[in-house]
Amino acid sequence: MGSRIDAVLADARATLTRLPAEEVPAALARGAVLVDIRPAAQRAAEGEVPQALVIERNVLEWRCDPTSDARIPQAVDDDVEWVVLCSEGYTSSLAAASLKELGLHRATDVIGGYHALKGVLV
Repeated sequence: MGSRIDAVLADARATLTRLPAEEVPAALARGAVLVDIRPAAQRAAEGEVPQALVIERNVLEWRCDPTSDARIPQAVDDDVEWVVLCSEGYTSSLAAASLKELGLHRATDVIGGYHALKGVLV
């Protein structure tokens, strides 16, 4: 039997169509918004993703919700394809599922996170 967080993660991922790192360039080409939710210290240690919009995890929902007063310009409607990126693809799954709960039905994350993506984009 796994931990409670393992169950929560599995439930979150069951709601997502997760992207392999190799598919991220095509997603960007079709207009997806890649969002790096890693904290500043982690980005500094691991590396930046020039194609990504940096939105730290603690404000993600407010910035991506098109009905929020704190939304970013890219949060135009519920049809934006948000592709969430963390270091290894765990926190990003929880974050993308949270965006889906807000009604952002195209939200997803990158399988393997930054560590998988760095060989593709960085």
